[in-house]
Order: sequence, then structure tokens, then C-alpha cells
Amino acid sequence: MGKLLFILATVLGAALSMPAGGQDNAPDVLVKTVTNDVLAIVREDKDIQSGSTKRAIELVEQKVLPHFNFTRMTQLAVGRDWRQASPEQQNQLVAEFKALLVRTYSNALTGYRNQVIAFKPARFQPADTDVTVRTEVKQPGAQPVGIDYSLRKEADGWKVYDVVVANVSLVTNYRDSFAAEVRNAGIDGLIKALQNRNKSLEAKAGEKS
Repeated sequence: MGKLLFILATVLGAALSMPAGGQDNAPDVLVKTVTNDVLAIVREDKDIQSGSTKRAIELVEQKVLPHFNFTRMTQLAVGRDWRQASPEQQNQLVAEFKALLVRTYSNALTGYRNQVIAFKPARFQPADTDVTVRTEVKQPGAQPVGIDYSLRKEADGWKVYDVVVANVSLVTNYRDSFAAEVRNAGIDGLIKALQNRNKSLEAKAGEKS
């Protein structure tokens, strides 16, 4: 999954950057419209193209964060161990997992090189509140990569709670490693491991800068 990160990052930041006032629009329309807009920004941003993780993080924070359901994503990633975490620990897990995703994919975003995004026909009904928007990333000299977005309609609009890359779920991809951390050192051990990972990514970003 590692080599697909930059592909996922390219459309992740775009597909999740839905306008605050557009919660009544069909999710596939939102994904398609904003994907094209954000990719245009990425193509023209010289800092991102030159490898600036800081600038990529700024873009993700501006366009992505308000439209993630990070609590649900973290809950799905932690799995059954979520229930044994205290409310304070749950808040810490959400914060660290969010930071991990932002840093990982902001770093990967700098690898974007004009991949083409194809949008597959919608397969949901207007009344549906939990849908999948399917896309495909086409790259010169390589097989297309399917990227599917799971979205749920909430009171303040559509929120993405999972992304599936080449049939691999983003959130459940972490589940085994998270479970191992909990078995070895408990919930606090998982929080510590996430904190260490985030510090490592931050240090690497500093070296690039």
C-alpha cells in the first residue's frame, strides 16, 4: 500500500474538501467538482511540487479536516479495543490518528505528477445516507488504481469515514498494528506509539524543509 500513498493523497485532499454550504449536493458531484479544483491548485503550487510538506499540510488542513469524521475513522481503526479506552484516551487517540493521517498524506501529496482521475457512475439513491463514491487513478505505464470513498450524511453534511485503495481499507489497514500495540502496552501504549510516529514524521518534514 505504501507506493499508493501519493496517489491516495492527491485525491484524498480533493475529494474531502467539500464546500461547507454544499451538504445537500450529491456526494459524487461534490467529489468530482472539488477534485478538479484542488488538483488544479496542486499542479500550480510550486512549493508542493518542489516537495514542501509544510505547504501540503496547509492545503490539507484548509481543505480536508472539516470534512473528515475522524472519531469514526479512529474507532474503526482501533476496533474492539476502542471500548476499553476512557473518554480522555479516546480523545487522545483521535487527535494522534488525525495528525498521523494529515502528516502521512501531506508528505505523500508532494509526489503528485499529473495522474488522471476517472469517476465511475453513481450507484446509490438520493435517499441514501451511507454511500460509496468510486474513482480510478490512471498513471502512465501502470495499471489503474481504484479508490473508493465511504461517506455518511450527517447533520452538517457528508463526511468521509473510510477510503479504500486497491481494495485495501485505509482505516482497517491499521487495525492489526493498533491491536498489537494495545496487547503489548495497553491503550496508553498505542497513544505513545502514535505520538512517536508523528514526531518522526515531523522530524522528516523538518529535514526536507
